[in-house]
Amino acid sequence: MFYTHGTLDRADRLRKDESALAELRHAPSTRLLPVWRGTVLVTPAETTGASSPGGPRLASLARDVALPEGDPVFLGLVDGVAHFAVPVGALDDDARASLATRATAIDGTPVRASFEDLRIAGPALPANEGALLAYARGLIYWQESTRFCERCGRPLASLSGGHARRCDHPDGGHTTFPRTDPAVIMLVTHDADDGTPSRCLLGRSPAWPEGVFSTLAGFVEPGESLEQAVAREVFEESAIETTDVRYVASQPWPFPRSIMLGFEARATTTAITIDPVELADARWFTRDELATFGNWGDEAYALQLPRPDSIARFLIERWIARGG
Repeated sequence: MFYTHGTLDRADRLRKDESALAELRHAPSTRLLPVWRGTVLVTPAETTGASSPGGPRLASLARDVALPEGDPVFLGLVDGVAHFAVPVGALDDDARASLATRATAIDGTPVRASFEDLRIAGPALPANEGALLAYARGLIYWQESTRFCERCGRPLASLSGGHARRCDHPDGGHTTFPRTDPAVIMLVTHDADDGTPSRCLLGRSPAWPEGVFSTLAGFVEPGESLEQAVAREVFEESAIETTDVRYVASQPWPFPRSIMLGFEARATTTAITIDPVELADARWFTRDELATFGNWGDEAYALQLPRPDSIARFLIERWIARGG
């Protein structure tokens, strides 16, 4: 699953040790991962390290590079090497481009790099690197969008290596932690009794390009179980009733701060009535029909699947692979 890191040690034990963090921040091996207005620093596809060809790779900054004011966020250790995310959104376009010229590869050598949309670069990155950049992007977004106390309005100061923020209210400061919004995403299927092929329900958001179809999704509401959220969202968006809601997998989704909780569900009705605010279109598709789809952005295909880094794509491909 994209954006799920397998080797990162988040090293929570170090977050409250300010002296240890200061030492790590300036260690020669430490890697600084800048985030500029939601974009991340990566090498182009033709340079992966000192000179070897291949796909894009994570790029970093040396510890002595001058950075704008902002609280670095300690991400953790990868093979014993500390990684910090650093906010650089205050830079203008020229300063951002200049900063990218100071990029280094994994081996510490200078490398050509640029700030790119992680949704575009992520699927081509090594899995652990894409996950690390997603983690960095999510925490920097939280830092930059959580500047004042939700209770008293006072400015917040960074704590715990950037994993908490606290105000200085005289009656006792309030501590705020990173927020993750739970969202359910579900593949709804229908098996007819007359022997016709199984079908799955896909919809198209009004904001998406024409022809792109994906699984339905929505945020979990207060006081609602995940299974209830699945049934409610499917019915609200398509008027399809469901049963047998089954959890499949989850995916961190820092675009900007969600956790996607993947499910399958069985439809008990088939007549679609879309909510035009939520969906521009919704249809049933067989496995054979899905085999004719292209990828998002491939205009040679009239119908296109969601991006390959999404859990939506995972759920669809999982269902296709089961056959039947």
